[in-house]
Amino acid sequence: MPKYAAFDVSVNDSALCILDADGKIVEETKIASEADAVTEALRQHRAEIGLVGLEAGPMSQHLFDGLAEAGYPVVCCETRHTKAFLKARRNKTDRNDAKGIAQMMRTGLYQEVHVKTRASQEIRTQLGARKTLQRQMLDLQNSIRGLLKNFGLKVGRVSADGFAAKVRQLIVSEPALQQAIEPLLEALAELRKEFKDLDRQVRRLARKDEICRLFMTVQGVGELTALSFKAGVDQPQRFAKSKSVGAHFGLTPSRYESGEIAYDGRISKCGDGSVREHLYEAAHAMLNNTKKWSWLKSWAMEIAKRRGMEKAKVALARRLAEVLHRMWCDGTTFQWQRAAA
Repeated sequence: MPKYAAFDVSVNDSALCILDADGKIVEETKIASEADAVTEALRQHRAEIGLVGLEAGPMSQHLFDGLAEAGYPVVCCETRHTKAFLKARRNKTDRNDAKGIAQMMRTGLYQEVHVKTRASQEIRTQLGARKTLQRQMLDLQNSIRGLLKNFGLKVGRVSADGFAAKVRQLIVSEPALQQAIEPLLEALAELRKEFKDLDRQVRRLARKDEICRLFMTVQGVGELTALSFKAGVDQPQRFAKSKSVGAHFGLTPSRYESGEIAYDGRISKCGDGSVREHLYEAAHAMLNNTKKWSWLKSWAMEIAKRRGMEKAKVALARRLAEVLHRMWCDGTTFQWQRAAA
């Protein structure tokens, strides 16, 4: 008789619940949120475990990999679906959540999500670190601008490399301001140095990757978009149709229907927001920054004539996701003419 296990994962400890085929509790306990501890807790039931469930979250990747390597049949459940299932319970506790997820495994009422490979997670980490440094630089620049405005000093529009020189020029005759602003400028310089080093590293990674070089044959698609899309899709074979990729990244309209009311809303914005952002930037670059025409740009410009440029960019971002996925599956470069494509 198979048994069904589930973990409600938190940072330090995870609640474990094991049910039998009739839904009776076999074991309930708390263990450390470590791969070794999780696999050890299931060892005595190993031969009878039919399925192990985890809710998707920051710690789930590590535990999922550990369970999969140990040979357990494990699935990662979609967060919103799991939350809706557990909402019916009167009291929300880690113990009750683990029991609810185990019931989902037993009854099959779960929605599995794809767990990315380690290589894709490493790419996402590098892109995320780059984005964090970039955001911190902008926040620091804006803080300096705000502090100087109190004294009527306006930095104005200036390049990133010339920002520090312009600020020092403004406070050259203000010793008190120099004491306050100079440490911020030194921190900004260090952040900029680290950002440039990481940016070069990320772009070098894209240029060395065969799949990314294939993506970059599309006009408007650069190193960051290519890397982000590759990490977001991870395994192209998990999409049966290329048209599903745009919807996966939230680039298709949401639908609401109830009784006599039915309408299409804005794009759903589900899925990986970073991939969606980079696809939109690639669409913007294709329509505004590239002079060479292709069948894809012509298609988007026709939409722009009817619906406006902003909607055309969103439509082009969705179409780019489809094209990049098909190129990845077929191993072909971008075809500039529709007949060739």
